[in-house]
Amino acid sequence: MAFLSLLRRNFAFAKLAIVSNLEYRLNYFVDAILQPTLTTCIEMLLWYAVFKSAATTEIAGFSKEYYLAYALWGAFFARICTSWMYEYRMIQEIDSGSINSLLTRPMTFYEYYFSQLMGYKVITTACSMMVPLLAVLIFDLPTKFSRLPLAFALEFYYLILVHSISFVIASCAFYLNKVYAFTGAKNLALWLFTGELFPLDLMPEPMKTIVITLPFSAGVYVPVGYLTGRLGVGSVMNSFVSISIALILVNALGLWMWRKGVHIYAGTGA
Repeated sequence: MAFLSLLRRNFAFAKLAIVSNLEYRLNYFVDAILQPTLTTCIEMLLWYAVFKSAATTEIAGFSKEYYLAYALWGAFFARICTSWMYEYRMIQEIDSGSINSLLTRPMTFYEYYFSQLMGYKVITTACSMMVPLLAVLIFDLPTKFSRLPLAFALEFYYLILVHSISFVIASCAFYLNKVYAFTGAKNLALWLFTGELFPLDLMPEPMKTIVITLPFSAGVYVPVGYLTGRLGVGSVMNSFVSISIALILVNALGLWMWRKGVHIYAGTGA
């Protein structure tokens, strides 16, 4: 009964996120369709320019079509694994004191925002999916569609880690002011370490091996590389293991910071 109650509660949170985002339809259209389309076009044009200026047919053993496919799917997966919007809300709850009302409810702060994040990502991903699918068909880019389920499974598993990191950053608001700066720094770091900026195998050794081994490569590089045929299933399995280890460490840190923070918290807001 307790488990069913947990499922119903979290489903309600996810539904809340979907309804609230669909309420502002123009904003949702920009976020789910227009922005991904513009981002994809810019990324693909950049790689077109790189190959044209280099006057070569291959870079690091891969053709222009592979890099265009990487840019296309990379922009798509990068949008899935971001959580700065909900991270800002979590920080604001603590900063403003409105967290007081959440602390008295039969739920945890973590699950309240995690379920909303997942609900928002599922509905947005379903709409945004049209952009890379159409581009792949129009430009005939290398994509192994049979690999999509495992790539999505890895991506949404990584999203749990992203939310856990956001929870740790939000917990810093118990102790520090101007925590929003941490969000900006984290986003810039992940822009590089996930492989969104460029494929990680273009890095020099030993940095390449280190960065690919980190769980952050599961955000873009590994699922996109697997989907486009750049990587095998072994890389995906290694990412699942890496994320699992990171989840244990990050959630242990987050739980410790949260419990200590709540004890010293003296919010006087809403």
